[in-house]
Amino acid sequence: QVRLVESGGGLVKSGDSLRLACAVSGLPFENYGMAWFRQAPGKEREQVAAITTNGGHTTYSDSVKGRFTISRDNDRNTGYLQMNDLKPEDTAVYFCATKGKISIRYEFWGQGTQVTVSS
Repeated sequence: QVRLVESGGGLVKSGDSLRLACAVSGLPFENYGMAWFRQAPGKEREQVAAITTNGGHTTYSDSVKGRFTISRDNDRNTGYLQMNDLKPEDTAVYFCATKGKISIRYEFWGQGTQVTVSS
């Protein structure tokens, strides 16, 4: 059974930092690309960052570029999202997801972790 479990969310102030983690089990993590998405109330889900299987290539949305860093530790089957200089508009539920090398869509999803940034 594939499981993705996010952790590390919480309530912080504007300018603070958080690191989210995504623990993956039930699949060969090193063969799966990974991404972080977020969804705020009343808004569409947004992909904020993605990373290839070996971590060699990363992409970011314009809204987080320069503040967020995605990474992964294939030995620990865990992905991370380091979030610095958080802003109130970063408030959302954050989800991690994985997809196989030839997959177009992200196949497996976590349950999400809430990040709330106060001004």
